[in-house]
This record gives sequence, structure tokens and C-alpha cells, in this order.
Amino acid sequence: MPKLKSAARNKLPAAAFGEPGARKYPMPDASHAANAKARASQQAAKGNLSPAQEAAIDRKADRILGKKKR
Repeated sequence: MPKLKSAARNKLPAAAFGEPGARKYPMPDASHAANAKARASQQAAKGNLSPAQEAAIDRKADRILGKKKR
């Protein structure tokens, strides 16, 4: 996964984040989307994210990764 430097991260639109209001879980490409899914899962397991927040991040990441809903 290529590094996302601060300047590039700051230029991303809010829609490029899994949590747009907080600008968390950036997903400018597939590798970042996969990473966002993994980090969201970890944070949900720790109780820092609700199941609904994790599901929303997963749905967005799946769209970027091109995964179909089964």
C-alpha cells in the first residue's frame, strides 16, 4: 500500500473516507479500502466502532474493491 502523505490526504474529498465527518478511514484506492476494512474490524472488536459504523465502512470499501453483495 503506498503511503498517503498528509498533503494528499488533506486534498481528498470527504466522500473518499469511510467516516466522512471525522475524515477517518481514507479510501483513495483499493489497497487503502482493504486496509480500512481491516482497521474497522479491529476497532469494532475493541468497542471503538459500532456495528453500524463498521458495516458502512465495509460497504464503501466493498464498492471500491468491486465486491458484489451475495
